[in-house]
Amino acid sequence: MSAKDAFHEVVKIALQKDGWQITDDPLSLSVGGVNVSIDLAAEKLIAATKEDQKIAVEVKSFLNKSSAISEFHTALGQFLNYKRALRRTEPERVLYLAVPQTTYETFF
Repeated sequence: MSAKDAFHEVVKIALQKDGWQITDDPLSLSVGGVNVSIDLAAEKLIAATKEDQKIAVEVKSFLNKSSAISEFHTALGQFLNYKRALRRTEPERVLYLAVPQTTYETFF
């Protein structure tokens, strides 16, 4: 199991405060013999439609300022791989990438 990102617990608490139930920490998938581990999975009941909304969240801190572009490429690559894995195993789940606000404004 890989180490949790520096902001893992902050993102987890924010999701819970927004009404999400954490279902997996981490969400482990196996696709084509390759195992992947997405940081968090959560569900939320949408009362108006009585349907569950399901998400997966990959958390990245971008704390290493000297190699921010390298961290960006790593995060983007992971995100794309995880998105493909989810499409094959849990197509109803939407994938998100949690990053600090400054990283979002700089790279996204």
